[in-house]
Amino acid sequence: MKSLSTVLAVIFVLAAALTPLTAHAHDAAVNDMSMAANLFITSLDNAQKKQAVLEWQDDKREGWHFVPDKFIPEAKMRYGLSMKKMTPRQRLLSHALLSSGLSNKGYLQASTIMTLEQILHDLENKNPIRDPQLYYVSVFGKPSNKGTWSWRLEGHHLSLNFTIVDGHHISVTPSFFGTNPGRVKEGPFQGLQVLKREEIIARQLAQSLSPQQRESAIIAATAPADVITGQKRRVSKKPFLPVKGISYDKLSEQQQKLLLELTNEYVSKYRADILDDINSRDKILSGKGMYFAWAGSINEGEGHYYRIQTPKWLFEYDNTQNDVNHVHAVWRDFDGDFGADLLLEHYEKDHTK
Repeated sequence: MKSLSTVLAVIFVLAAALTPLTAHAHDAAVNDMSMAANLFITSLDNAQKKQAVLEWQDDKREGWHFVPDKFIPEAKMRYGLSMKKMTPRQRLLSHALLSSGLSNKGYLQASTIMTLEQILHDLENKNPIRDPQLYYVSVFGKPSNKGTWSWRLEGHHLSLNFTIVDGHHISVTPSFFGTNPGRVKEGPFQGLQVLKREEIIARQLAQSLSPQQRESAIIAATAPADVITGQKRRVSKKPFLPVKGISYDKLSEQQQKLLLELTNEYVSKYRADILDDINSRDKILSGKGMYFAWAGSINEGEGHYYRIQTPKWLFEYDNTQNDVNHVHAVWRDFDGDFGADLLLEHYEKDHTK
């Protein structure tokens, strides 16, 4: 326990030291992430840098996965430097980078999801593909307060993708959090349920719907086997049009509050100033053009899927695998995954100069 306390203390000291008191709200996140990324890169030797630091134009920047390493086709191996191949200091700095982009809640969830790999390792007779150190850090381009670059932390059931454009605007999608087991049923961590509220609030909303509302909201009697968008680099709107589900304005005031509270569970994993930047471009929680759709049973312990859709955003949740104890939850941007819309604006502005 002493070593764990030391690790956590160093992480929090690093995190506390990152944000300058004079930073503007929109710039603080970029300052913190660039400082954390550069500290991490400085700690690497040349061989490690070849794995962790890639060119901005590299096609790997948009190659993301949420499955274990074993299930990634050889031509699409997970990129970056794994924590397993880092020194203790480098692991601390990778956690400082992780904490620089997330809220306290998001950092807690992400770190706990990593620990679930050890639980799976023990449950599956020491299965070698389950390893809490098989999480990888990748940096694309040169981290700075003014430039365009990105970074990713990824492994089984966790893919966090941050794109910084012109040192000012930030994209955080695709954003994937998953859990297996969804709820730990035995052992010292019995009862642990990392994505609990994402399930409870959604079911509360679904069960509150009137029979007439359910005719619109429940789009299928059986839930799909996984989130529909999968690990695609871009989300096509075509499978989601015409929009299915019940619209925000067809919900009661209490139901609207539940829907916004549910959506907030996804976005509040990120630090507030990042969300301020995103909201300055496109409001997330306005309810405008928002729909809620459910598939499967509304009863606890039975397979279910839901999504929240707006013209800009898509949130998907699926819990059907492993006897309904295996959760996939993702936040996507129809137009701007990996900062695509921000980069288009950036290139068009530069091209017209």
